[in-house]
Amino acid sequence: MPGSLALVGSGEFLPIMADFEKSLIDDGVSNNKKPTYVQIPTAAGQESPDRLKYWENLGATQAKLLDIEPHFLPIFSREDAFNLELVKKIEDSALMYMSGGDPHYLANTLRDTPVWQAIKNNWQSGASLAGCSAGAMAMCGEIPNFRFTKRPPTEGFNLLPNLRVIPHFDKFFKWIPDSAAKVLLSAPENTILVGIDELTALVKRTDEEHWLVHGEAQVHILQGAPKQTLLHSETISF
Repeated sequence: MPGSLALVGSGEFLPIMADFEKSLIDDGVSNNKKPTYVQIPTAAGQESPDRLKYWENLGATQAKLLDIEPHFLPIFSREDAFNLELVKKIEDSALMYMSGGDPHYLANTLRDTPVWQAIKNNWQSGASLAGCSAGAMAMCGEIPNFRFTKRPPTEGFNLLPNLRVIPHFDKFFKWIPDSAAKVLLSAPENTILVGIDELTALVKRTDEEHWLVHGEAQVHILQGAPKQTLLHSETISF
């Protein structure tokens, strides 16, 4: 029985997202998982030590606010993803959270490793799995190469094979050139294209058939399903 699955546009570990993250932890605990909060910062693995420490501290502050045990797992390289001590930290945790950074690096680092297998096994047995920004993009079948537009897409984790996520949707197209925007928006015909605004999430709870919007802004269905914009507490099935 898979646990809750959350796709977050931005805002991991921020106080404004605390209630949402607590709900994911509660979902995992209700499925007999341990009340621990696992941060998986792999997408930021190529960033500076100071930046990685920032993410660690942000998650620790959130965990303290939620009165939950945090585990920041230093999985910054493919070698780290074979570390069985880190694998043990993932097993039976209530919430596993893949935070932001480079979605291609995240997918290529974790794919076909003991860490990814542990994440997948734990989710399939009832733990919550969340991905923010890069983490959300990597859960799909493929990740478009919007930074290097002539490169082919990167294989994602394929938990959502027919979905493509554009995070930071309300800000993204102000940051990137038109050529990159075209790559993001040019999804295969059978793909559901979803834009998720900042501080907003789309979550599918255990045993629920629909996805629920949570957050301050909106979720946008752009292709592959009836085009629409969804607000907090609204649902969609696909």
